[in-house]
Amino acid sequence: MPKIKCVGVLTSGGDSPGMNAAIRAVTRAAIYHGLTVKAIYHGYKGLMEGEILPFVTENVSNIIQRGGTIIKTARCPEFHTPGGRRQAYANMQREGIDALVVIGGDGSLRGARAFAEDFNVPIVGIPATIDNDLCGTDSTIGYSTALNTIVEAVDKLRDTASSHERLFFVEVMGREAGFLALNGAIAGGAEAAIIPEYVTEKDQLAEYIENGFRKTKSSSIVLVAESPETGGAMGVAERVEKEYPAFNVRVTILGHVQRGGTPSAEDRILAGRMGVSAVDALLDGQRNVMIGIDNDTIVQVPFSQAVKKNKPIDNMLMDALHILSI
Repeated sequence: MPKIKCVGVLTSGGDSPGMNAAIRAVTRAAIYHGLTVKAIYHGYKGLMEGEILPFVTENVSNIIQRGGTIIKTARCPEFHTPGGRRQAYANMQREGIDALVVIGGDGSLRGARAFAEDFNVPIVGIPATIDNDLCGTDSTIGYSTALNTIVEAVDKLRDTASSHERLFFVEVMGREAGFLALNGAIAGGAEAAIIPEYVTEKDQLAEYIENGFRKTKSSSIVLVAESPETGGAMGVAERVEKEYPAFNVRVTILGHVQRGGTPSAEDRILAGRMGVSAVDALLDGQRNVMIGIDNDTIVQVPFSQAVKKNKPIDNMLMDALHILSI
């Protein structure tokens, strides 16, 4: 395999807190090993359109505490076409980029996998998504910060829920995964979590209301994953208003506020470790792998395993929430 001299780094898909810390780690680790670094702006779209600039240490100074991504991100349907990937590869060759580090979530790593298969490009992925839905890693960059944002919001909502004896349905992000809703409910002291892995039926919802709201508490907070399977917080609230009209129901949708903000210490440390490990993996001749964390140990996960659908929820977490909500 040809020696790697230049590494390209890009962020793709939805932004998440800690992406900048990962960019910083990749850049500084590559420079430490004598490599040159080129930043690709606006993700795969920028790779296709040639938005590529050299990066040195100064480019990543004072960014570890910033949310979002300094090299921007974008969705790029064109990259999913063979012609789009050919155009991206041509730009990569012209810029002298020998390998890529892709920082992003499920869709980003699927794109990386297709690109690597088409052109035999060495690519290492770094999981950065608040959804925490990638297999092979205990946590993804941004998940910790988003969870803290949710808990802070729930703590504040608890005050008004108690004051007015209301039932609050709080919608959180997560797409097809319920990690934010479930762990946010446990950490925030919520009474229940409605997640796509355990779609709540009428009798379950009735149990939440009867046992958690009517019998023992003057107020309740239920976290709802935004997934179509759950119907979202608005859908669940509408069902309650029809079936239990006596309850004072309110809905709060946290939305994109979950993606922003200063990354937590946990996310900064995770990004730093993964960024350094991504460069090490490339220098060791690894390709088509995602850097993961398993029981506090860095691991390398094949793209094919990382993007498997439906990362499982630990059933013990749901049991714990049920016990703690009594």
